[in-house]
Amino acid sequence: MGKEALTKVYEPRAAEAKWYQYWLDNDFFHAADSSSKEPFSIVIPPPNVTGMLHMGHALNNVLQDICVRYKRMQGYNALWMPGMDHAGIATQNVVEQELAKEGLTRHDLGRVKFIERVWEWKAKYGGVIIHQLKRLGCSCDWSRERFTMDEGLSKAVREVFVRLYNDGLIYQGDYIVNWCPRCRTAISDLEVEYHMEAGHLWNIRYPFVEGEGGIVVATTRPETMLGDTAVAVNPNDGRYRELIGREVILPLMNRRIPVIADDYVTMEFGSGAVKITPASDPNDFAMAGRHKLEIIRIMDDNAVINKNGGVYEGQDRYECRRNVVRDLETGGYLVGTEPYAHNIGQCYRCKTDIEPAVSRQWFVKIAPLAKEATAAVVKGKTRIIPPSWEATYFEWMNNIRDWCISRQIWWGHRIPVWNCDGCGKVIVASHDPDLCPDCGGTKLRQEEDVLDTWFSSGLWPFSTLGWPERTEALRTFYPTSLLVTGFDILFFWVARMMMMGLYVMKDVPFRDVYLHALVRDENGEKMSKSKGNSIDPLEMMDRFGTDAFRFTLAAFTAQGRDVRMSEERIEGYKYFINKIWNATRFSMMNVEDYSSDAAVQREDESIADRWIKARLNRTIAEVIRGLDEYRFNDATAAVYQFIWHEFCDWYLELIKPVLYGKENNAARRAAQKTLTDVLTTSLKLLHPFMPFLTEEIWQTLVADESSIMVSPFPEADETMSDPEAEGEMALIMEVITRIRNIRGEMNVVPSLKLKATLAVPAADLQTTLEKGRVYIMNLANLETLIITGEMTEPKGAATAVAGPVHVYLFLAGVIDVAGEENRLQKEIARVDKDLILVSRKLANPEFLAKAAEAVVKKEQEKARVLREKRAALDAALIRLAAFSKSG
Repeated sequence: MGKEALTKVYEPRAAEAKWYQYWLDNDFFHAADSSSKEPFSIVIPPPNVTGMLHMGHALNNVLQDICVRYKRMQGYNALWMPGMDHAGIATQNVVEQELAKEGLTRHDLGRVKFIERVWEWKAKYGGVIIHQLKRLGCSCDWSRERFTMDEGLSKAVREVFVRLYNDGLIYQGDYIVNWCPRCRTAISDLEVEYHMEAGHLWNIRYPFVEGEGGIVVATTRPETMLGDTAVAVNPNDGRYRELIGREVILPLMNRRIPVIADDYVTMEFGSGAVKITPASDPNDFAMAGRHKLEIIRIMDDNAVINKNGGVYEGQDRYECRRNVVRDLETGGYLVGTEPYAHNIGQCYRCKTDIEPAVSRQWFVKIAPLAKEATAAVVKGKTRIIPPSWEATYFEWMNNIRDWCISRQIWWGHRIPVWNCDGCGKVIVASHDPDLCPDCGGTKLRQEEDVLDTWFSSGLWPFSTLGWPERTEALRTFYPTSLLVTGFDILFFWVARMMMMGLYVMKDVPFRDVYLHALVRDENGEKMSKSKGNSIDPLEMMDRFGTDAFRFTLAAFTAQGRDVRMSEERIEGYKYFINKIWNATRFSMMNVEDYSSDAAVQREDESIADRWIKARLNRTIAEVIRGLDEYRFNDATAAVYQFIWHEFCDWYLELIKPVLYGKENNAARRAAQKTLTDVLTTSLKLLHPFMPFLTEEIWQTLVADESSIMVSPFPEADETMSDPEAEGEMALIMEVITRIRNIRGEMNVVPSLKLKATLAVPAADLQTTLEKGRVYIMNLANLETLIITGEMTEPKGAATAVAGPVHVYLFLAGVIDVAGEENRLQKEIARVDKDLILVSRKLANPEFLAKAAEAVVKKEQEKARVLREKRAALDAALIRLAAFSKSG
């Protein structure tokens, strides 16, 4: 049986390195382009080439690996496609920072040399996260690793751009975009992060051109008034109806602008009149189009005031704000100022305040694509899990704006558009043109901008499989089976893949989309280095082992709830690993003389053997159901409960007498076979969650040379169902538990053997208890056990009830009633004292107001534990009193 004994202690670092290399050497992660097996495929959400493993990555990739390992064991041709994203803005920023250390800018190098420098950086530093994913145990088919800037994906990007352009779905135009002055590029709506900021609402009087008086407007950004081209009011606002069509003077700029009427204006905001600055606000830009207003841009790409800002030219936007407010006050135009909290948009990369700006950009006409992507989810072609996210998906799709896809940076897919200097022809092509098709000219200038990173990412499910070539891999694995990703990129990425997949492939990119939540600390707070509550996945793997870390992530992943993580929880599952390791060592020592060829008859099996097999069968069904429904917490809970509590805590203890005894060989062989079968099956159930531990044990426990990761996943078997054994063992275990509770509450020395009587009138239950006599006597540490139908309560016994069974444990002469009562009273007094202190603290409004939420929760938990302990002590006193009375 087996190959060699397990070491006394499991060493995760050595095992992890050894078995991951073993899996790689044997191509166990590889999926075949063509196979008779049913395909299962996942594409990895490509991490940025600049990325380092954080808790979000860890959760996302652990869940994917669980799914892939599970499906691989079920016999699927399972592909997990790996790769990285070129991360345009992020990567360019990193390399520019490197250049800055040398006193250089990208402009000093020029475009070609700068791009070469980025590729050099990628070769040297990029892809660290790939090695970290391998450390996590990710079973990707690394032979297929892709990069969004590799030759094949670049070809796909150009091909899709050309198709969209030719279909009238890509256009260039002047439009207001989100401009990042730090990155000096446009960014999409989704790349803007908003946060509330305490600011001001300035009320400014715009005097009429003719006559006295004026109109008061309210604004949170007074510097933008330099580009005002109108004042707008709601046409239904009676206060201003007669002013519509008149003109006012723009303060500080001395420019005449009209008062217009538009339904967009909210009568309740400020004075009900608003300034219109088409070049600095998307809603004002839209209004300018409706009313044919002039668009005046007052800032350059660095958010510095340009010549259109008059005397404020050359000032930073915030310096300009201070000066404008000062000059308005000096000129008598500032009517009042009031505190006002409002949303500020920032670049998601560099956290700089974005500046709405009108510029010439490339856009995808998104509505037709969004319509198809919405219909696919409505019709069930793609499922979003949890379903609660469908409403959010639909709302965003139904209110989507055209997608700005051009970025004013150098690192990325350069837009495949050329302009002919000879005749002005615009050439859109998937290959670099040599000549103008109209005039034959050779002076062709390519568009300077690059495509939004999410454009190439949106093609990921099919471009990684070889498209635009009709490869065998594409035919086999598209549509992919599952996408696992965070809900926070549902719109960034998932929606765009849906639109692009349906447009290019005429089919959805994936059948299921599982959206997991965020990883937070144990108190539900967002993790951050500044708060000091962040957890480094690599450190956790170093300290507790990768499997403990993986299992913790899965165990706390419940649909629709954030994952609350702490070092203590990870450490707790390290103890689970130790439990499994020690149980395996015990098992192997007791099956050394067992041969799988030995015949075992059904009648040789004990009730404990039948029970554990039935419980295992139920656990298999629960784990399969949990994984099939992406209820990772349910699956882990089922396997944890079975292995720790039923297999280790009960079954191993129940069969020890049989294993140690030599007189009944048939019963011993039956127990050995059951032990071996249950342990190997449990390892298979556990493998997707804990791949390294299970492989380490498997290679020692199982005689053949195969890996556990390619062994068949267990299946529930109706013939293994045994409700009779489960019911009988449940009663026997409850009796044992009640006797143990009495011993604990009465403070009986554990080694002392006691006498007990079990009274139950039903003959069939007496038979059941007789079957469990040996188990009860051993695990409850009894000297004698009487099983009777006589229900008269004996004297000198502590009592308990286990279902229909009355349990009598004889303690006369065993315990000092007065001394035990005194001990319990002292313990109650100590608990009461602690409870009073905690309760006073929790009743103090000042403490609740000033203390951190984590501190308050800690005190609340302390109070809960103390109350439970007080209740247990009260129960012990009552039992002691009852025993004293019966004596």
